[in-house]
Amino acid sequence: MAQQTMNFQVDGMTCAACQANVQRTVQNLTGVKETNVNLLTGNMIVEVDPDVIDGSSIAAAVTKIGYATHFQDETSTSESDQTKGSRVNVAQQKAWQEAASIKSRMIASICWMIPLMYLTMGSMFGLPLPRGLLGTLNSPLMAFTQLLLTIPVLFLNREIFINGFKALAHRVPNMDSLIAVGSSASAAYGIYVIYRLIGGLSSGNMATLEHFQHQLYFEGAAMILTVISIGRYLEARSKGHTTDAISRLIELTPDEASVMRDGVFITIPSAELRVGDIVRVLTGASVPADGIIREGFAAMDESALTGESMPVEKQVGDHVTGGTISRGGYFTFEVTKTGEDTALAAIIRLVEEAASSKAPVSRMADKVAAVFVPVVMGIALLVLIIWWTTANFELALGMSVSVLVISCPCALGLATPLAIMAGTGSGTKYGILIKSGDALETAHHVTTVVLDKTGTITVGEPVVNEVITADGIKEELLLTHAATVEQYSEHVLAQAIMKFAKTNEINPPNATNFRATAGMGVSCNAPAGHIEGGNLNLALSKGNLTDHVRAQIKQTAADLSDRGRTPLFFFIDSQYLGALGLADRIKETSPAGIAQLKNLDIQVVMLTGDNRRTAEAVRQQVGLDQVISDVLPDEKQAVIAELQKQGQTVAMVGDGINDAPALEKADVGITIGSGTDVAIDAADIVLMKDDLRDVSIAIDLSHKTLSNIKGSLFWAFFYNVLCIPIAAGIFYPRWGLQLNPMIAATAMALSSIFVVLNALRLTRYRPRFAPVSTNNRANQTLVSTPDRTSSDIEKDDPSDKTISQDKDELICICEAEAATSSPTKQTYILKVDGMTCPNCVRHVTEALQSVAPSSTVNVDLESGTARITSDNELQLKELIQAVTEAGYEIKT
Repeated sequence: MAQQTMNFQVDGMTCAACQANVQRTVQNLTGVKETNVNLLTGNMIVEVDPDVIDGSSIAAAVTKIGYATHFQDETSTSESDQTKGSRVNVAQQKAWQEAASIKSRMIASICWMIPLMYLTMGSMFGLPLPRGLLGTLNSPLMAFTQLLLTIPVLFLNREIFINGFKALAHRVPNMDSLIAVGSSASAAYGIYVIYRLIGGLSSGNMATLEHFQHQLYFEGAAMILTVISIGRYLEARSKGHTTDAISRLIELTPDEASVMRDGVFITIPSAELRVGDIVRVLTGASVPADGIIREGFAAMDESALTGESMPVEKQVGDHVTGGTISRGGYFTFEVTKTGEDTALAAIIRLVEEAASSKAPVSRMADKVAAVFVPVVMGIALLVLIIWWTTANFELALGMSVSVLVISCPCALGLATPLAIMAGTGSGTKYGILIKSGDALETAHHVTTVVLDKTGTITVGEPVVNEVITADGIKEELLLTHAATVEQYSEHVLAQAIMKFAKTNEINPPNATNFRATAGMGVSCNAPAGHIEGGNLNLALSKGNLTDHVRAQIKQTAADLSDRGRTPLFFFIDSQYLGALGLADRIKETSPAGIAQLKNLDIQVVMLTGDNRRTAEAVRQQVGLDQVISDVLPDEKQAVIAELQKQGQTVAMVGDGINDAPALEKADVGITIGSGTDVAIDAADIVLMKDDLRDVSIAIDLSHKTLSNIKGSLFWAFFYNVLCIPIAAGIFYPRWGLQLNPMIAATAMALSSIFVVLNALRLTRYRPRFAPVSTNNRANQTLVSTPDRTSSDIEKDDPSDKTISQDKDELICICEAEAATSSPTKQTYILKVDGMTCPNCVRHVTEALQSVAPSSTVNVDLESGTARITSDNELQLKELIQAVTEAGYEIKT
């Protein structure tokens, strides 16, 4: 059955009941599979069977219940490359425009409400009032003046009445319906009182005047609408703020690009770039599209996409990503992807989908909101009848209006979408893209993390890390013959041997008759003789080996396997030359990442196709709880299923095409940004950096977001459960406690403001895991060598010394270069306060480079430090002043 995703923009939704009504209406249409409605952005994503229903039918159904709906079909969203990937930016501009509009109405409402409140409450505080409005005989004039001051407030907030009564007419009441009915009832009763006052004055009935002169509810109606406008202004501002992180990504792509046309570089709009174009990028410029470097090199700042502050060296043949910035160098690249096909556009799409999705906890809130408004209106009607029959109409009306106003489910509708938007936005700051609310919530419950080995725990690129020669054979001879036979092989191990040979300045001679034997190895004829190289099977197939050499080969194979190596043996004319041990490198951050997961009480399991010995060696190096070895690619999914049968909530972390089924099967699929497109599509969370520490950060962010949502929902439900009975007058008969409509509106607005501020706390999220600093020497760590931090290396190196200056403001470290005779380098470390995003990192870096152009500047967002390494002595005051002038502070 065909399935299609349709995108709609729904205008006019103001609360959780609106959202639930739209979702219920669309979900009940024939041909609709799934519907997700986002209250914050007004975005609706619908999965449909295109053979049964089309977009115009869905839009018509939503419009019929009172909401303006626009179907964003392919022609409207893909008119040009410039418009692609910009929907979030448009949504943010719309949010800020909405905030500006509400702000003007709010200010005008306040301006009219202040004199109204002065007239109605000024006498309570002993404030002077106009004489013409004082006294019982002037009460009709006072009432009419209050009406004149109330009418502008009612007009300014007319949208609430239009939307509220329209929803009521369609029998889908929402929050606006509660407010409209409540404030209308207050205003209508005030007009009724004016007629009674005029009647009493004309008939000379002073008792009527005295009874009704204090029964006006105009200030209640005005206050309700004004307080609601204040709350909605804050909500509208929060919509703009929560999309800031995404908008910063959108702004990374430059407006123009320098492209070659007819052999000359010209400047054109980036939107006009096409696949195959040759583009020039200078130092300080942003890359306008994805592509491959064809000439030159550069140090690329990818911090805005990955969160990694260290520049990445790029050279001919390397991929560059649109939105990254050249920090040094010059290059030209061939465009391979443009518009919505670029990695940057994909990131924006992922975050957009996450913001429009719902966490399971949100669906519960939606169900409650769908029945909440009708129930509240029923309660308000019942309160009106009870108090009218037992007391008087004035008291009954006040309590009924209070119930309507105080029950508005603003907080209920804001809690989840605000928190999800803020949580996913915070994730983007650290290079973590969470695709959906489901993934965000499920990550909170993860008990077991399954890691693929190659490319996830390890770099995915084998290197030669042991050379074992036979008796009487020199290492150079072994490497020369190994390179001679392997230079013709395309095997990944052969490539590793050739890199190692090149590093050791080995130049192998040409050879002939190259042959590769499956399951054994390779061979060739060289000037020195017939050379063979291969695995243990090839070595033991040599019939002329002595028992001593045969035993030596077996022992070497066993020792290398125990250390996680893959052994390759080499022979010339059947004479044993020695062996090379190759292994994949463990990523320097893998041990720390696994340790952080274990600190969260999560079991960490590794899946690998390697043999048990190699898997066990890796387990010991990185501290895994369990390894499952000899697993074929198509068996990974079954392992995940088995763990789930044991009651585990499983997160799978992988990067390859063969990981895609396991990523789909897992409760949460996590892939790294350098993984294949298939793996990224199958995953729920994408890590833009090849850093296992980000797995624990993603889970920790999930904990924080779910805690935030539950706290806000608890407050929203608790608030309504507590306040509705009070507003209904449950304490009035005994203690005379009553919530008038004005107080009810204030309490309702405060509830919404609390939820907004609570959700926005997530935008200041900081990982609770301390960053692990690394030294360049640690980057060469292999499978057999434990990771060492820079602090470990400094302990080993007695030549390092630390000098503290300016109290705690700045630390100057003079670090002598090991194993070289170069002059002493000076490293200055500044503790910078105020950095919140990758753009801040860029600003601080540029500020420091302006005063130290020949120095190496590395700024780390997580630790809040800036490290400046220079061959020359720098002026500390200049460094501090540069950071300060950039808008940041040096911590004391």
